Amino acid sequence: MSENTNISADVPDRPEKKRKKAAVAAITSIEDSYTGIGASRGIAIGTSYAFEKEQFEHENKSLEDKEIDNEIERFLGALHRSEKELKKIERVTTRKLGKSYANLFEAQIMLLHDPVLTETITARIRKERKAASIIIDEEFGRYLEQFINSDDQFFQERACDFRDIKERIIRNLHIRKLHSWIPEGTIVISEHLSPADVILLSRSNVKGFVTDTGGKTSHISLICKSLNIPMIVGLGNLSQQVKTGSQIIIDGSTGIVVINPAEKTLLRYLKKRDEELRYEADAFRTAEQPAYTKCGVRISFYSNIDFKEELEGLQASGSEGVGLFRTENLFIDGTKVPSESEQYNYYREMAETLKPLPLVVRLFDIGGDKLLYSPVREPNPNLGWRGIRILIDVPEILESQLRAVLRANTSGNIHILLPMISSLEEIVFIKNSLEKLCGEITSETGTTCEKPFIGAMIEVPAAVEMIEEITSAVDFISIGTNDLTQYTLAVDRNNVIVQDLFDKFHPAIIRQLHRVISTAQKNRCMVSICGDMGSDGLALPFLLGCGLRKFSVVSGDIAKLKKTVSRFTLEETEALAAECLRLGSAAKIKGCLENFQAAR
Repeated sequence: MSENTNISADVPDRPEKKRKKAAVAAITSIEDSYTGIGASRGIAIGTSYAFEKEQFEHENKSLEDKEIDNEIERFLGALHRSEKELKKIERVTTRKLGKSYANLFEAQIMLLHDPVLTETITARIRKERKAASIIIDEEFGRYLEQFINSDDQFFQERACDFRDIKERIIRNLHIRKLHSWIPEGTIVISEHLSPADVILLSRSNVKGFVTDTGGKTSHISLICKSLNIPMIVGLGNLSQQVKTGSQIIIDGSTGIVVINPAEKTLLRYLKKRDEELRYEADAFRTAEQPAYTKCGVRISFYSNIDFKEELEGLQASGSEGVGLFRTENLFIDGTKVPSESEQYNYYREMAETLKPLPLVVRLFDIGGDKLLYSPVREPNPNLGWRGIRILIDVPEILESQLRAVLRANTSGNIHILLPMISSLEEIVFIKNSLEKLCGEITSETGTTCEKPFIGAMIEVPAAVEMIEEITSAVDFISIGTNDLTQYTLAVDRNNVIVQDLFDKFHPAIIRQLHRVISTAQKNRCMVSICGDMGSDGLALPFLLGCGLRKFSVVSGDIAKLKKTVSRFTLEETEALAAECLRLGSAAKIKGCLENFQAAR
């Protein structure tokens, strides 16, 4: 099929009916559909482009004496060319998304300048007389194996960075041009993509991305959300089945990919896409206004953020503050713990920028594999030494972070959120630590230390069982639905083999949410939700019906959620919640929620 018949081609001066008619006429093959993980919302309709990175065969021969110096020069030259590329990508990223995402590439540039890495590879080339590409592959491979096998999602992100740097250096060893321009307006399908790939390919007005691997909170997913490009991840081996030129539809909200859509399927998605675009445009016009239900009850929306640079766009998005700041992104090179002074400066700047709006700082939610001096090799960080357990066991990390927060809280708008709480003892330990450190800081400065509100993440079943005691012991709770679903259903949310079992509408999850929210209200404990479920418009009326009034979500979702809230009365949502709680399957619950929305 020629490029001129691309079903995604939207010609501004062509009437809608003619555009749809032409699109339908292009459909000739049998429809096939797949379901992955929706990582960035939106519907894209177009022609597929199979993006593959060039693979290089290693020259497996022993170098002659006269070849060794030349091979080292080739290696150093590849480092220089790789740095030039990354600086260019950094500039493009800054222009498109701002400084926060550009920092991803600054970290990669720093790695290229790592003297230990350079000296190790150079020494091995001299000693072992192997080609530079082999040594690079082996050196990076040692780290990649640890990162890829980690169950910690943050550490898996580092695997993507290391793979990208390795492939970049090896390609530059062969002096091959960077593959960054593709046909305009296509939908990219690939086994995996790096943040650099997404940034550069987006210059070709890419309509969407589909990858075999990846997660909803990966860097590439966050970048696509910021660029408003639909993305679906976790498709297994779809990239091996779909070639360039196939007609394709992707729905980033549901995770559905349709190859060679039938006429009725295409018409349905064209209609759905147009409706969503109109709805979003209407929502963003009123984004900065307060959100109220149809019956006049105030609902608050806050932002989940990873970098301080994201604060700049908070007001325009309609956000009322930061409901979750993931501090683990402050880890230098993914493993080195930031110092107290580094943290203090960071938190202080954020708090001053936001005041009087709140800044909820979640303490480091890390796994043991992030610590360079970790005494254990974690077989399963998700169920092992992580979160609050590390903070309690390694007091120098905990105290450094708590002191930084306490010192930065001069405006009184910083709140502390404790990750992975499963017992009262953990909360008591943190409270005692805060009391001690407050006394120390007061003595050092001669001024009274402002104590922050303390909150607990509700993300493991044990916390749900202890919710009565927990909500009596803290000032607020935040429900992390991603981990709560994972731990309750015993399903790894990043495992594509069992991803179809990861269902936030499972009756067990629905009942847990109702129990947690109602108990918090009874005990006058503030409650919010910070997991992906809070951004789901389908789940929104159920959560309102359970009594939830505070949501912390991705900033880009706030406008639409505010618009959705205005469609319901609390009486309607309470009846809906009661009905859902009586149902015994996820399918029935989703059907009930869909019928509720359709009727309004």
